[in-house]
Amino acid sequence: MAERVIPLIDQRSRLMAVPRGAQLLPKSGQLVDTLGRPLRDLRISVTDRCNFRCSYCMPKEVFDKDYQYLPHASLLTFEEITRLARLFVSQGVHKLRLTGGEPLLRKGIESLIEQLAALRTPDGEPLDITLTTNGALLTRKARALKAAGLKRVTVSLDGLDDAVFRRMNDVDFPVAEVLAGIEAAHAAGLGPLKVNMVVKRGTNEQQILPMARHFRGTGITLRFIEYMDVGATNGWRMDEVMPSAEVIDLLQSEYPLVPLEPASPGETAERWGYAGADGRYDPALGEIGAISSVTRAFCGSCNRARLSTEGSVYLCLFASQGYDLRTLLRGGASDDEIQSAITAIWQGRTDRYSELRASLPSQPGQASARRVEMSYIGG
Repeated sequence: MAERVIPLIDQRSRLMAVPRGAQLLPKSGQLVDTLGRPLRDLRISVTDRCNFRCSYCMPKEVFDKDYQYLPHASLLTFEEITRLARLFVSQGVHKLRLTGGEPLLRKGIESLIEQLAALRTPDGEPLDITLTTNGALLTRKARALKAAGLKRVTVSLDGLDDAVFRRMNDVDFPVAEVLAGIEAAHAAGLGPLKVNMVVKRGTNEQQILPMARHFRGTGITLRFIEYMDVGATNGWRMDEVMPSAEVIDLLQSEYPLVPLEPASPGETAERWGYAGADGRYDPALGEIGAISSVTRAFCGSCNRARLSTEGSVYLCLFASQGYDLRTLLRGGASDDEIQSAITAIWQGRTDRYSELRASLPSQPGQASARRVEMSYIGG
């Protein structure tokens, strides 16, 4: 087995100057990048902290008690986040996803959700506001999140076996508490609920079928995510990736599946529905999703931008540099100036890392050392 290399490098300061001079789009126009991809989804990281230490995201060897997190003054305030979100919405964004780190660690996040829930598209439509969480704090926060205006949640859960789950979160957190959080979210009406399972070969692939059995017929969509080479610290290796095709084959060995159409443009998950006795999709049994960003890239339809905890825009989960909007915010820039910057940033976008992965350097650490951590820009 190849030696694991975890480079200790901090990419948070690698910011590019915001491009200037772009013309604002007419209200009827559509903002697209160099490959014709529209801007529709903004993922907002509200904290770089997390109460888990999953090896594929925030390994304990790096994110230890001495790790320097961002000081509070560097984080965007809720009012700054809302202002930027409003300007992104004016440029075509319809969906806002709050991420982290673990977003429920951000004090008073319900207040932010209330502010975001008041935003409207240029056509007067409410936004799709959702949040991704590890579920540890959901039992105590689910009802308040729903009351604040959150529509739905996605919970990360990498297995049902308690020993496997504790080993993966690396803080000895019990799976029962996450399951209780999922039930609390369901009871609060935060749905349709999704559960994300990162599949890492040699670690938790034996949990695929138990997870499917548990969530089948519950109304909760289980999605299997290929282990990805995000950031610079998770020691990623291709031999630890279990391709989604293998996951689907394994599921098909127990449950007949029927391919389903994408629910929306730019959807990352390939959808499969459980078949009933007649061989056709049975909605009562539900569906699963497969996110194949390593073996079957979906860059061609990617419509997502990411706003980091301290106000930088990243155009790809695998980006190495972001664009600093916080300086504009705190430097007195007008809405038109910030909108112009957003337009220029997106119009210049060329990112398609997953499609190009095979042609990039394969030496351990070489390709990833330049990339920003997922915990800083959200998943």
